[in-house]
Amino acid sequence: MIKHLSEIVELAKNKRTRKLVVASAGDQHVLEAISNARAEGIIEPILVGDERNIRDIAKKINFNLDGIRVINIEDKDQAALMAVSLIKNGEAEILMKGLVSTGILMKCVLDKEKGLRKGGTLSHVALFETPFYHKLLGVTDAAMNVSPDLETKIAIIENAIQVFHGLGNPNPKVAIVGSVETVNPKMEATMHAATISMMNYRKQIKGCIIDGPLAIDNAVSKKASELKNITSDVAGDVDLILGPDIDGANILYKTLSFLGGASAAAVIMGATVPIVLTSRADSERSKFLSIALAAAIA
Repeated sequence: MIKHLSEIVELAKNKRTRKLVVASAGDQHVLEAISNARAEGIIEPILVGDERNIRDIAKKINFNLDGIRVINIEDKDQAALMAVSLIKNGEAEILMKGLVSTGILMKCVLDKEKGLRKGGTLSHVALFETPFYHKLLGVTDAAMNVSPDLETKIAIIENAIQVFHGLGNPNPKVAIVGSVETVNPKMEATMHAATISMMNYRKQIKGCIIDGPLAIDNAVSKKASELKNITSDVAGDVDLILGPDIDGANILYKTLSFLGGASAAAVIMGATVPIVLTSRADSERSKFLSIALAAAIA
């Protein structure tokens, strides 16, 4: 059981160094995270973007670019295309978003001929370390799928459990959460939760233990679940929370970050390689931890 994000860094360090390519790399926090990850032996970067800007920032933060491949492409669309093509050609194993919009990068990733499609669904998976929970807590999908239907929610879960399998947890506990813990035909999210739970019980969804619907208190607190007479292998010991939609998952993500004292690492799953798609508002530390997570599971 992994309790701390630092354990993911150690896992990444104990694996072989991964090739990581950054699309439009001229961002200070990104380059700081890249510099630290390279110093730890986690990744060897390829930097695509405005070379002059990249070198100016690197000089400012004392990041020695000797021996690092820098590809000079000033146009952000073309930089994203180049980064994706390097993955496609087997020259890199992790893709990272730099100073380019998510829309531009995802358009390249999802291109049917030149992109990195593996299945039909890409989804965001975050791992949180909070002082108020006894181990790392996963949250999905806070960034990609706006209002997922039943089929998409199953794909989101399958993407996320790959992260836990990659970290050495062969059977993560998944809670499908909402505002109530009872099945209500008027609340579609509870119907989805009940269906997915039964599919897991019948071995149609493997590699995890799923329960739902659960309210968030039942998912993270054994005492809360016992007070409501809920018998569950997941309640109080959940590894991964699936939100009912992007609003619910994003609110939980940001509440943990800004009110829960949590640190986070996150990746996009469902493509041929992990994608580090952090926000510009994320700290260098969060970007570094996300690189480590991608390297640990690549």
